Amino acid sequence: MPELPEMENYRQLLEQKLKNRVITQVEINREKSINVTPDYFSKLVIQTKVVRIERRAKHLLFHLNNNHVLLLHLMLGGRMFFGREEERPERTVQVRVSFGEQHLYFIGLRLGYLHLFTNNDIEKELSHLGPEPLADSFTMPLFIKLINKKRGRLKAKLVDQSFLSGIGNCYSDEICYQAKLLPTRDLNNLNENEGAELYYSIRSVLSDALRQGGYMELPLFKGDTKTGGYQTKVYDREGERCGRCGSVIVKDNISSRKTFYCRGCQK
Repeated sequence: MPELPEMENYRQLLEQKLKNRVITQVEINREKSINVTPDYFSKLVIQTKVVRIERRAKHLLFHLNNNHVLLLHLMLGGRMFFGREEERPERTVQVRVSFGEQHLYFIGLRLGYLHLFTNNDIEKELSHLGPEPLADSFTMPLFIKLINKKRGRLKAKLVDQSFLSGIGNCYSDEICYQAKLLPTRDLNNLNENEGAELYYSIRSVLSDALRQGGYMELPLFKGDTKTGGYQTKVYDREGERCGRCGSVIVKDNISSRKTFYCRGCQK
């Protein structure tokens, strides 16, 4: 599932492609992927201009010039592709938003969605989200205050969107690995140094992954050489040797989520 680095990478690339462009056509092939009728969706979206694209947590927000917002969550299996009809992947398209001869395809939206909200309603829809871990406002004192108020296993809290926004299965494992902490540790039992190391690992891992286009090798457009350049250290590497200590990376089920870590150097 795309997480913060993947979605922020998509945001940056799409804003270069779509900012101030007019939506000329909409095609809805799966009504469950939207939250209103296809006719209403088309009426409110066609001939509007994309003013800006914002990311919050794992969502993208396409702000239109009619005080409405398209809210995207790709969920598991969802992806996007931007280009001409002859360039798109041979996959079933749930929603197509056209910009003249170029189109933004939403593919694999079986669990994901593209919903339409007013500017006022979007704030209510996303009000449950916790702080953005790459925002300037996400400081060490704020993080220490957060973890001092919370209980639970490290893995479970890192993927809790009301605790922090945008981290999922992959980067929670990568963050714990960089911080040299077992994902089974209780958040409220971290000492001061471990809390600080966890904070720096969150910022570092997410920033590095974003610079390299995230870990998911799903190019956004033809010729996209950035997306998917990040190489994980432990996630999905069960049975491989740890690059830091040489121990074997293991896979476990923690808080009902598959989790990868190194028993040798994570304490």
